[in-house]
Amino acid sequence: MGVRSVEYRATNAVAVQAVTSEANRLFLDVVMNALSTVEDFDVMGMSCDVDDAVRDLRWSRPAVTVVGAGTADDDGLDLVRRLTESVPSCQIVLIAHEPTRDLVDRAVAAGVLGVVPTHARLPDLVEVIRGVSTGCLVLDPELVAHGGPVTPVLTDREREILRLTARGMPIKDIASELFLAPGTIRNLTSALIKRMGGRNRFDAARIAAERGWL
Repeated sequence: MGVRSVEYRATNAVAVQAVTSEANRLFLDVVMNALSTVEDFDVMGMSCDVDDAVRDLRWSRPAVTVVGAGTADDDGLDLVRRLTESVPSCQIVLIAHEPTRDLVDRAVAAGVLGVVPTHARLPDLVEVIRGVSTGCLVLDPELVAHGGPVTPVLTDREREILRLTARGMPIKDIASELFLAPGTIRNLTSALIKRMGGRNRFDAARIAAERGWL
């Protein structure tokens, strides 16, 4: 497996680490070299072994982990599950060959916050990484526009924020409960309000609860 890392070294800097199969190492190496040219990105390294990847993630604590599917027959989700089981805090972007609605749904359920197809442009990948680095779920509508209506998918963190909001907890208390900065909770809450189409954070929590998303 191959792993590359990018982490925050300053307020506006993003640290990224990548993981992929040995078969896909050259592709991801090229991608990560390109990301290293992004001014506020810090690319930390690559590993092609899961155990090494887990060790590196625990040590470097990157803002984002980029996982590349090994081949057209390997969706990369087994690797995602192994990483999230060992390092629950890692925030993952998956680069997939032909992402379908089903793959996106399974990827998000496995802990992925962003899915990017291999035919995407570098600026697209950069923007997804920036979004995921803040803890937000970032998905291209085209990746989930087939096979029927799209159901907004919430991460475990987003569900917990909405649950605590529904209980009337202030932002500061939610941040303390989830061991996050108040600013991070405000950013995530703003994104949730927009996604839910709510008037405010309490309305967003109500909408999510009524639709069975919590």
